[in-house]
Amino acid sequence: MVTAIIGFALVLVLVFLRMPIAIAMALVGTVGFAYQTNSRAAISMAGRLVIDTAQDYGLSVVPLFILMGLFVNKGGLSRELYRASHAFLGHFRGGLAMATIVACGGFSAICGSSLATAATMSKVAMPQMREFGYSDELSTASIAAGGTLGILIPPSVILVIYGLLTETSIGKLFIAGIVPGLIGILFYLLAVRVTVARKPDAGPAGERSSWNERGAALKDVWNVILLFVLVIGGLYGLFNFSPINLTFSPTEAAGMGAAGAFLIALFRGNLTVKVIFEVLVEASQTTASLFAVLIGAWIFSNFVNLAGLPEALLTLVTQWSVSPTAVIFMILLVYVLLGCVFESLSMLLLTVPIFFPLVTSLGFDPVWFGIIVVVVTEISLITPPVGLNVFVLKGVLGDVSTTTIFRGTVPFWLADIVRLLLLVFVPTLVLFLPRLM
Repeated sequence: MVTAIIGFALVLVLVFLRMPIAIAMALVGTVGFAYQTNSRAAISMAGRLVIDTAQDYGLSVVPLFILMGLFVNKGGLSRELYRASHAFLGHFRGGLAMATIVACGGFSAICGSSLATAATMSKVAMPQMREFGYSDELSTASIAAGGTLGILIPPSVILVIYGLLTETSIGKLFIAGIVPGLIGILFYLLAVRVTVARKPDAGPAGERSSWNERGAALKDVWNVILLFVLVIGGLYGLFNFSPINLTFSPTEAAGMGAAGAFLIALFRGNLTVKVIFEVLVEASQTTASLFAVLIGAWIFSNFVNLAGLPEALLTLVTQWSVSPTAVIFMILLVYVLLGCVFESLSMLLLTVPIFFPLVTSLGFDPVWFGIIVVVVTEISLITPPVGLNVFVLKGVLGDVSTTTIFRGTVPFWLADIVRLLLLVFVPTLVLFLPRLM
């Protein structure tokens, strides 16, 4: 156990020294494994993991969902979603901010990336909110918080990574994320209402759209709905009726989603040879970086398991007679603290190999724990000093300080904490839909 704790501390030190998390985990994991066995076994283990990861058919779901999100982005679907949300919510005080959150939820459902959602919606929504006199605090915070929905509402790349890392059903994780995602949207809308109640000038009301305008706006989002239904419906067998049987595996669903997003973008006239090349290059780069982190995490996980850290933690919990719920709250506290200095995927890959065996040994459902981990990871995306969504907005907007954005995210951060507690104490909210499968 002591060896594993030293290894974990070394990873943290190396990351603080600006070493990439993938290299830090792989280096410490290989050296630690060699210390526990011998150098030949450690090198063999690392080499085998690299080859197995590259040849794993199940991992092909990752680049396909990334490709789907990029084609959705190039297809300009975010503007239609925002227009439809604005048509129904824009006349309320803070309505544009609420429309932004709803549009983020819809966009994330077909994108699967928080960073892409935040970056895209900042270009769509920010000019509109500034035109109507919204404060920079509320405008940027609603985009940053809405963007966090991208890692929870299916299809979510981070849920795919969790499923692959823990051998948990990706289909069940996807359907389990729907209700918590909808609760997140509702709580964020309430956070906007609280903000404009305290500061009415932060989000003045706009003009009410006519029902004809609302109908026209809804017509523009049919392809978004169709793509979502195709991917999620095929994954859960909604198209199973004789003589047709269209049930997709996660990889097949990702392939259909990527093909569908490509066709939508193509028919909209938004694709050129140059754009397609840029999308393929970006998808390749993103996939390569994710695979590097995955390989590093698996190497580190092998070292941690060999060192006996999960079993030692379970023994300590048993000896100290700590209740399972108390253990969960201690784990969540670790995540909140790590979220102040780590980005979401790195935090997930570093900690899940340690906590997952302990949590499942205590009788908790792996699907429930996966959603809880993702929700607490969402909080890290808007938590200072590293909140990644905040820095994405800062990079896109430039003229808004990170202090302003972080100050605006406080109500949304508190809403996330309330949602997290609700999901911990009422696990049925997470597990109701998976149990129906």
